[in-house]
Amino acid sequence: MEDILTEIPPPSRFFLEDLNNFCPPSPPLPSPFLLFSTPNREKFSRPSLLIIAMSSPSLQVFHHVSSKTLVGTVILPEIPFSGNSVEPSLKDKSCNIYALNEDDNLIMIVSVQYSVTAERSHAVAKLLIGEQIIPEKVLILDSIRSSNFRGRLSPDEAFAFKLESSAERKAKADGHQDSPLVKCADYLPSGSVVDGLAAALLSRCQLKKIRGTLCVSWPEVGVSVISLVKSLLLKDVLSRVKHIDMKKLEGEFLKLGRSKDFLLESELYT
Repeated sequence: MEDILTEIPPPSRFFLEDLNNFCPPSPPLPSPFLLFSTPNREKFSRPSLLIIAMSSPSLQVFHHVSSKTLVGTVILPEIPFSGNSVEPSLKDKSCNIYALNEDDNLIMIVSVQYSVTAERSHAVAKLLIGEQIIPEKVLILDSIRSSNFRGRLSPDEAFAFKLESSAERKAKADGHQDSPLVKCADYLPSGSVVDGLAAALLSRCQLKKIRGTLCVSWPEVGVSVISLVKSLLLKDVLSRVKHIDMKKLEGEFLKLGRSKDFLLESELYT
C-alpha cells in the first residue's frame, strides 16, 4: 500500500495564472514626484534646455561640471535612500536635478543614477517632460547594448548615434540656428532598438511636440566613450562650459571601475 505522506502529489489542476487569482493583488506603488530645494519652483519650470543623463559616461561628465547648482530631486518611492552620501556621489542611487546658467539661458540637468523599470518609465517621463517642467528642447543621453544594435559594434571603438522627435527635425528643416542639437553624430541605424526610460522620454517629446534628441553611446563604460560624450557636449550643446579635467575624469573612472558596487551592483544597466 502506498504511503500518502511520502507519495509524490499529483499535478495541480490549476495553471499558475489561475493560482494567482487566489492571492490578493499587490497595492499600487505611489506616484513619483519632484522635490525642489526652493519654494519658487516656477523659475525652473521652463528651461531652454533639459538634459537627462542616464549613461555612465554622461553621468561622470556632468558630475565634474562645477558650475551647476543642485535645485531638486526626483523621488521614486520604491528606491531606498539608505547608503546614499550627504554630498552628491556617482555611487548614490539618486536622481538629482541641477541648474546651469549659460548666456542667461536656463539649462537643467537630471542625473538618473538608478534603474527605472519599464512599468515606471512612463510615469517618470511624464513627470519630467510636459507637466511641472516644460522645456523648449530636450537632450537624452543613454547607452546602447550590442544586442539592441543592428550591426556589429567593436568593443575597441567609441560610437554615438541619435534619434530625433518630429519637432526637432522640423526645426532643422526650417533652418533654426540651434538645430540639430547634436550635430556630430549619425542617426541610429534602422532596425536598432531603444527601450526603457530613454524611449519613454523621447515618446513624451513626440507627444508634446517638443524638440527632443536621444543620443546613445557605445560602449557602456570606458575612457574612450567618456571622451567622446564630453566632446559632443562641449562642441554641440554646452559650448560655454569648460575646464572639465579629463585626467581627473579618467582617474575617477579607473577608481570606480575597480569598484564592484558601481559597475555590478548599481543596477544602472541590468
